[in-house]
Amino acid sequence: MNKRYDPKKIEPKWQAHWTENNQFKATEDTSKKKYYLLEMFPYPSGKIHMGHVRNYTIGDVIARYKAMKGFNVLHPMGWDAFGMPAENAAIANNTQPAAWTYENIEAMKHQLKQLGFSYDWDREIATCTPDYYRWEQWLFIQMFKQGIAYRKESYVNWCDPCQTVLANEQVENGDCWRCGKPVRQKKLSQWFFKITDFAQDLLDHCDQLPGWPDKVTTMQKNWIGRSTGAEINFAIENSDHVITVFTTRHDTVLGATFMCLAPEHPMVESLSKGTPQESVIVEFQERMAKENRSSQNIEDYEKEGVFTGAWCINPLTNRRMPVYAANFALMEYGTGAVMSVPAHDQRDFEFAKKYELDIIVVIKPEDQDIKNVAVTEAYTGPGIMVNSLQFDGIGNKEAQKKIAAFLEKENLGKQAISYRLRDWGISRQRFWGTPVPMIHCEDCGIVPVAEEDLPVVLPENIDLLEGGSSPLSRLASFVNTTCPQCGKPAKRETDTMDTFVESSWYFERYCSPTCDSAMFDKQAVDYWMPVDQYIGGVEHAVLHLLYSRYFTRVLHDLQMVKYKEPFTRLLTQGMVCKETLSCPEHGFLFPEEARVENDTYYCTKCGSKVSVGRVEKMSKSKKNVIDPNILLEKYGADTVRLFCLFAAPPERDLEWNEQSVDGSFRFLNRIWRLVQDLLEKIKPAAPYDGGLNELDDDLKKLFQKTHLTIKKVSKDIDERFHFNTAISAVMELVNLMYIMDLNTTPLSNNIGAGVIRTAVESIILLLSPIVPHFAEELWETLGNKSGSLAATPWPSFREDALITDTCLIVAQVNGKLRGKFNIDTTADDETIKKKALADENVMRFINDRPIKKVIVIKKKLVNIVI
Repeated sequence: MNKRYDPKKIEPKWQAHWTENNQFKATEDTSKKKYYLLEMFPYPSGKIHMGHVRNYTIGDVIARYKAMKGFNVLHPMGWDAFGMPAENAAIANNTQPAAWTYENIEAMKHQLKQLGFSYDWDREIATCTPDYYRWEQWLFIQMFKQGIAYRKESYVNWCDPCQTVLANEQVENGDCWRCGKPVRQKKLSQWFFKITDFAQDLLDHCDQLPGWPDKVTTMQKNWIGRSTGAEINFAIENSDHVITVFTTRHDTVLGATFMCLAPEHPMVESLSKGTPQESVIVEFQERMAKENRSSQNIEDYEKEGVFTGAWCINPLTNRRMPVYAANFALMEYGTGAVMSVPAHDQRDFEFAKKYELDIIVVIKPEDQDIKNVAVTEAYTGPGIMVNSLQFDGIGNKEAQKKIAAFLEKENLGKQAISYRLRDWGISRQRFWGTPVPMIHCEDCGIVPVAEEDLPVVLPENIDLLEGGSSPLSRLASFVNTTCPQCGKPAKRETDTMDTFVESSWYFERYCSPTCDSAMFDKQAVDYWMPVDQYIGGVEHAVLHLLYSRYFTRVLHDLQMVKYKEPFTRLLTQGMVCKETLSCPEHGFLFPEEARVENDTYYCTKCGSKVSVGRVEKMSKSKKNVIDPNILLEKYGADTVRLFCLFAAPPERDLEWNEQSVDGSFRFLNRIWRLVQDLLEKIKPAAPYDGGLNELDDDLKKLFQKTHLTIKKVSKDIDERFHFNTAISAVMELVNLMYIMDLNTTPLSNNIGAGVIRTAVESIILLLSPIVPHFAEELWETLGNKSGSLAATPWPSFREDALITDTCLIVAQVNGKLRGKFNIDTTADDETIKKKALADENVMRFINDRPIKKVIVIKKKLVNIVI
């Protein structure tokens, strides 16, 4: 055994061993219980960051642990390879996205292998390869045939810097989720998926995901946004058309005095056309398209609008109501039309005051005069109906039911449910993505590519246009084709799909990545799916996670899968954080660009004093990042893995601390020295499996601590994935062994050596999922020849060894002594109660009579009252 722990020698050795022996290759085996462990696959940016390291380390520990527990584990890895970053990088580096992407994949794959992750690399996929997106195109065609993939002209979220459309879920506070720049509205013909068909089912199943964090299901519920109310039709004056509104406050309809439409509402243009307001409306629409009008910001800006020149009729009062285009009306809510009731809605109140519109009170508090209602602000509380014709005098909640019934009876509206969720716009005007497999024919219209002609291959060896625009529309060899129905010349669709489409089904493809006759092999999917444990960031709650749930329902309806939910359990890991360093002259600094003198930082470029900012998520823009390669070079993979798991529970943010990394390295060295010191004595011995009575006090204490540690670590991993407390438990065992001075422990009959070997082996086995190279080396050093630790069973604990001390409990029935028993002093009240009720003497005196109560006085007695 080497005297010094040297990860540079140990880690490559065991990585090669695992590869040569196909250690992590997964195959279907119906005789074993499966466990599908999956981390969200990365975008191949070229370098892994500490967030990757933490995420994948968490997953790897679980995968290795489950394998040792006897599960048939599937743990694959691949690449979410399409997307704008590749295009932007290709433009910046004067190369092509494909070349840039494939180079990055190889670089990142090497880094992941250096960290010792237990991936089945035979299942590796990259979403930018034709053999992957061929089946995505095939599914698109099936969805088109079912009517759930469709094309329409509509206002969409447009990002000018990215030169593409964004789904609603990709707009964050009015800004692009990718570049952070403002998003505007633009009218385009786009492809959509009808995710709204599954709105209620997606919502219902949010309560059937017990393995998901509440915060994620709550975010999805809010995004789906179910509202119960009524649809009401307002006839347009001198027209056969109506404006349909959805409202949850139909009790206030008799107080509606004007109508507001979202600027992008399709009726705004037609209502103003040919009127003196037409040019004013066009200017207003153009201005609103450039503003941040997200639902999050709607309360913060001044309400404004423009009269369209049209009027509509209140269906209950016959009142003429002016129709406005208004900045606070949003297409993403309801129908994009708002019946405005200024007396009972604050936004409407502010708008009415500004434009001198009528305010009519229709609900008043029971104890207040109508003259005092809605004077300085809208009244939004409950009350009695007034100015409401036949509904006067009743409570507004009761009025809601009666008004809804009246609307239906008179064919003026109906009770309705509305969802915030909108159909998923999947068209992107960028190059590096899956081509939409549709053809535009002048005679046949829009038709799908013939399935036998799939995939529609994205040409990889072409240069991108300046500014990021897609070159596909100008590439004759791609665009020009023939119609599969009539055979005449036709044009290909040049939009590509949102990259979230690729990530909405990749977990199924992992089950049979080489299947060339279908999206996946059904038998393999039936065996492996759904994913047992999924791991990734909470930022994907209403993007990837929602889309994946939707796609799975599409596959279910097509009878391709038997399940609706793709992920049984979800772990959303915290972020890796570090303080920022800022120089007054050079701005944010990388850690290596600052030196420390007497606890003060100085810029290495100019010598200026550096200010230390708050601890926040590591990001390239703020340069508070740590390069994993530097850590791997200095400490090795196992130290980095240990730090990531010990510094914080997985669901909490991890604060970077160089001293803690060094502490993790020292801990491994401490174990290494312990094994080195004891090796000669314990290597010939077998692990001890005798009785506790044969051990002296010190050995008994060590044996008991060993089994308590096994139980603690197993419980922490099984129940909570709290690796930090599991590692702490192992540290306690190591500390005990150092305190005991084991070199002086008697080794007669090999009992002492056997107990110590049991403790050492347990430490190695318990740490093996966390620091696998280190553990493999020590396991081999002990003389174990049974192959890799990855295939070695997880240690079990002995119940008798867990009892460190006992106490005598008196059992009474109605205050009279009926039995006695010994129990562990750590037992809780419920355990003591169960033990008492199971006592034979006690059971005889209870004699099936009903028990009124059980009184437990811990460590003393139990009194059962019947």
